[in-house]
Amino acid sequence: MKNIFLLTLSLLCNQLLNAQSIKVSGTVVDKNGHPLAQVSINEENVGLIALTTTTGAFEILVKDSTHRIIFQLPRYTNHVQKFNANSSNVKIVLNGGKGDSITPGLLAEVSVVGHAPLVKKNYTASQSISISGDGSGSYMSRRMPMQENEEYASRTENDFHRVKNAALSTFSIDVDRASYSNVRRYLNDGQLPPKNAVKIEELINYFDYNYPQPEAGNPAGISAELGNCPWNKEHFLARIAVQAEKIPTTSLPSSNLVFLIDVSGSMWSENKLPLVKKAFRVLVDQLRPQDRVAIVTYAGNAGLVLESTPGSQKSKILNAIDELQAGGSTAGGAGIQLAYKIAQLNLIAPGNNRVILATDGDFNVGISNPGSLQDLISKEKEKGIYLSVLGFGMGNLKDDNLETLADKGNGNYAYIDNFEEARRTFVTEFGGTMFTVADDVKLQIEFNPKWIKAYRLVGYENRLLNDEDFNDDKKDAGEMGSGHTVTALYELVPVNAVFRQGKIDDLKYQEVVSLSKYSQEVLTVKMRYKKPGQKQSLLLSKVLMMNAYKNTEAKASEDFRFSAAVATFGLILSDSKYKSSASFDMALTLAKNAKGNDEEGYRAEFIQMIKKAALLANTTAKNEVGTK
Repeated sequence: MKNIFLLTLSLLCNQLLNAQSIKVSGTVVDKNGHPLAQVSINEENVGLIALTTTTGAFEILVKDSTHRIIFQLPRYTNHVQKFNANSSNVKIVLNGGKGDSITPGLLAEVSVVGHAPLVKKNYTASQSISISGDGSGSYMSRRMPMQENEEYASRTENDFHRVKNAALSTFSIDVDRASYSNVRRYLNDGQLPPKNAVKIEELINYFDYNYPQPEAGNPAGISAELGNCPWNKEHFLARIAVQAEKIPTTSLPSSNLVFLIDVSGSMWSENKLPLVKKAFRVLVDQLRPQDRVAIVTYAGNAGLVLESTPGSQKSKILNAIDELQAGGSTAGGAGIQLAYKIAQLNLIAPGNNRVILATDGDFNVGISNPGSLQDLISKEKEKGIYLSVLGFGMGNLKDDNLETLADKGNGNYAYIDNFEEARRTFVTEFGGTMFTVADDVKLQIEFNPKWIKAYRLVGYENRLLNDEDFNDDKKDAGEMGSGHTVTALYELVPVNAVFRQGKIDDLKYQEVVSLSKYSQEVLTVKMRYKKPGQKQSLLLSKVLMMNAYKNTEAKASEDFRFSAAVATFGLILSDSKYKSSASFDMALTLAKNAKGNDEEGYRAEFIQMIKKAALLANTTAKNEVGTK
């Protein structure tokens, strides 16, 4: 009886709140009338109250007519408006612009707290979750879990290794960043991501860093930095960085591209095929007359929609894209076979020959056996035809499958959650996405036992190699595109620190070597890579000295501190057993203090993601307590 009374009282409070609030609905578009997804809508003195849908739609309840409503999206100028009465079909226009989109003095101190957003359009299901937890009736719209058919490979987190027992750490580089945009999609949908969807290395590598350019003649260069570990003050944190050469677009080789597009029935929703079409339109705009594009689709049967067409005929290519429609089952294997056949018929040597696959990841007809698909892709790679993979949509994403296909095809894997991510992939980072400058890039780090007792690689669990693989040129590894950066973080236990991970007796028969010659060296980084089309690898190395240690946070570079902020965020979301004192507040403080120039606004967006995750985690914890 008491519970019924409290429920009735809560509903009555909500009705009273809604009666006093102002209901506003409409759409947010850019200056050209294109809908803008995931625009943050903030109410002055309240905080984040809603996000726009993939069609730019929103529906909000405004607490007070005197409050300003701020519409905010990175790389766009803020729109500020007051609403004095219920309004529908409101059209908000955000003007494009670079730089930090947060207006000084207005949003810099906005807190993310929940309040009455009711964004339910285009969702198959939704629910409201209590944000305030105090019975005030404050709610945040939350999509019901949509990942019932999504697949993420389970991963075993990297452990600490004692230097005396295992002085070498070897792994393949990874320039994929799909995990970051996928995590962003979950947070913007009002959900914390599954733990296995969080790949810390991909979160870190989503961002650009101001690393030194490689020396002349080298397609990539190495740098390293040593500082304190934020989440464990007794430990060091080492940052290993690789910067690829950035080639001007005018100097890039001609491209022979085949768009392989999934038009099966599962691709009908707004954030799938319609977004695919917008993404490829952006790519077509970047083509030069010497570039060529063909389009292959698959759904039940594979078909050639557009023969290989020069970039000078953009209207013909765009018309073929516009006519694509979703329907049928998914014959992914057959589509890939046809795409490679078309690429081979139009091969440019030397040149950039690439199949670009766009799908939600479901292969259920045709060559669906993972081993057969991978063998096919590996053989085509040897012929000089690479594969890049773009994942779209929710509810059906096969993350591990798509990443594996891209790895076998010497390409990269990206998850496109909105139009802005498509713009970044195909415009801002066109060279890095499309043009490889170094193949089979491997890193091997040797640690000096004089300074380091144990180490742990943060992330890269599915990129680990055996130590002997480093010098084996037949062993496949990751690729780097023009201008790409790769960052790897190691948590290091200093030699004089207490190491709490078990105890191993001292060994009796190991050779004791004088380290006087290398006494100030903390570690040595070695990198092997191949120039595209070559079979023999080349070697680069970099030594990190102890006198370069930054013993305070203030002395560490902005890039070091920001990558540490992203790692902290990833440790929490993945519920790492090594997260120690990591917290959302720690990640937020680090990120704010290391935001730097942030010309494209990506770091400002990350700061908002931390706030959303903290809000959702707090709400989830309160709800779990309430059910006990």
